Amino acid sequence: MLLPPEGVVSGFGRPGATDMQVESAVSLKPYNTFGLPAVAQTLVRIASDADVRRVVDDPTFGRAPKFVLGGGSNIVLTRDMPQVVLKVEVRGMRLVEERPDAWIVEAGAGEDWHALVAWTLAQGWPGLENLALIPGTVGAAPVQNIGAYGLELQDRFESLDAVDLVTGRSVTLHPQICAFGYRDSVFKHSLAGRSVITRVRFRLPRPWRPVLGYLDIERKMTETGTAAPSAQQLFDWVCAIRRAKLPDPALIGNAGSFFKNPLVTPEQCRDIIGRDPTVVHYPLPDGTIKLAAGWMIDACGWKGKSVGQAGVYEKQALVLVNRGGAIGSEVMTLARAIQESVYGRFGIRLEPEPVVV
Repeated sequence: MLLPPEGVVSGFGRPGATDMQVESAVSLKPYNTFGLPAVAQTLVRIASDADVRRVVDDPTFGRAPKFVLGGGSNIVLTRDMPQVVLKVEVRGMRLVEERPDAWIVEAGAGEDWHALVAWTLAQGWPGLENLALIPGTVGAAPVQNIGAYGLELQDRFESLDAVDLVTGRSVTLHPQICAFGYRDSVFKHSLAGRSVITRVRFRLPRPWRPVLGYLDIERKMTETGTAAPSAQQLFDWVCAIRRAKLPDPALIGNAGSFFKNPLVTPEQCRDIIGRDPTVVHYPLPDGTIKLAAGWMIDACGWKGKSVGQAGVYEKQALVLVNRGGAIGSEVMTLARAIQESVYGRFGIRLEPEPVVV
């Protein structure tokens, strides 16, 4: 008879249970892109809706506090995790429906986000190319309402499936319920810690139209003399731009952009411009102004600086990195120092993008 490895209990150790694994004392360092040390007292790998329901129904874990973990690309771990960590590993990608006006594509929440973008493009279903190379999993994308180069997830979102962590019921949520905002959604508020996203569906419009107008993309168009890029060209450009600016988490631990670009009123923007005419800003369709957080951090002299083993990336001040052996408290000490510095100069309080645990 084969026994599970030490520290692993298969199927909760109950008669009739499946081979779903429950693991104890699991290092989370490989499961967060910052590479920060932390230990999960209990970790359950979730491969289906049924796995979530088994956790909810289990007499040991059902009422215990839980933490949902995807690709770990948007978290800062500052301590060990006493909660039951649900590691989402739901797989699968497929075309659900081909409509005259759109392709509807579905992906498991545990799929790698960039792999999904590349796969849809290879299948001839463009529309996600501006979001290429964003780290993390598909299930985390709607939580954060990820966005880049003029496109946000909500622009391509159709619906998602989730399992309620209180009742164990599976539900389908549409855009209105998800309450998407700038790097925000209902999953950061009323549904925070209350549900596990298992599948996400995307609406990729037909005919395809490129999303242009972002400065870096305009530069690529000028450099290449291409006025009407294909979806593949946009994908390649976005990958090249991101690789030139952002560190690969596999080589340098990081969580991508650490701070949100602040949104201000035109009046606030005029006041800041009056004090610093060179501030980088972008007018938005709703009348608000987006300020470049990375530019403000750089203007305050933080690029390349460090606190302990946590530092500000030399090529992009918006990214905090693990220089080797950093702990979560060092990252947060650095983040707070940057916030105070930017507030002192510009009167703007930067808000972190990652979830701090």
